[in-house]
Amino acid sequence: MRVLFWGTPEFAAESLKALLNSGHQVVGVVTQPDRPKGRGKKLTPPPVKVIALEHGIPVFQPEKVKNNTELLENLRKLNPDISVVVAYGKILPSEIINLPPYKTINVHASLLPQYRGAAPIHRAIMEGKDKTGVCIMEITEELDAGDVYDCVEIPITEKDDIVSLHDKLAEEGAKLLIRVLDRIEKGEATKTPQDHSKATYARPIQKGEGRIDWNRPAVDLFNQIRALKVWPKAFTTFRDGEMKILEAKVYDRESEGNPGEIVDIIKGKGFVVQTGKGRLLVEKVQFPGGKPITADEAVRGYHIQKGERLQ
Repeated sequence: MRVLFWGTPEFAAESLKALLNSGHQVVGVVTQPDRPKGRGKKLTPPPVKVIALEHGIPVFQPEKVKNNTELLENLRKLNPDISVVVAYGKILPSEIINLPPYKTINVHASLLPQYRGAAPIHRAIMEGKDKTGVCIMEITEELDAGDVYDCVEIPITEKDDIVSLHDKLAEEGAKLLIRVLDRIEKGEATKTPQDHSKATYARPIQKGEGRIDWNRPAVDLFNQIRALKVWPKAFTTFRDGEMKILEAKVYDRESEGNPGEIVDIIKGKGFVVQTGKGRLLVEKVQFPGGKPITADEAVRGYHIQKGERLQ
């Protein structure tokens, strides 16, 4: 099939690579414009653009998609059979969705109708789910509400964080995409309507969600820390400054005490913090202007003591 691909970040790059290694032809790629990145604010192309250019595929980077007649005409000239959207970053108007004969499908990182929206991987971890998945669905004008072609379920283990789960879902989503496209091409694909009464929404992550409330249970904070490890990173106040907590684990689930108090120092591992219910062993941290370090290094370098308080 002649595929028009829409995507931007690393998650989308996995699906694009799978398409390039399949029997389908990628006739064009639409991605977000290059953006400033890093401390130097250097203009950086999206991962999907890099791959497309390496393979000589036409790339389009419109600032807007809606009411963009020039883009629409350029896409028509590509004569795609189907559009595939993977974490593109903007909602497509109906004239774009319905442009190809087989319309437009989407790789979505949740078990629909759960976690429609922008941050399904983060929300599944933050809410302590023990499984998630990836679905291929038909795009409609209503957000993530189209009929579903197929889904794959993926367990969320206690060792998973946003990085590992993202990579698992990206890989499985790419495989599932090719299987679904093959079935569509052969006329063997079937779709199942979503049960809209069971829909939940994964709203975008806000920077303020990184603030740790030590009154919450240790299990909740563990989920918050691993879900927000990349951005915005979970943070707390330490000695009138900020400490980002990048890795931690539940030390116990039932103890009670003064939330935020450092109750123990474990040599070689880190420090233990009392929460509203249970305790958290902090294993990796980052201070303003510094690189990530182990909590054991922080204890030695900052002379962290039992009885100090995180807020």
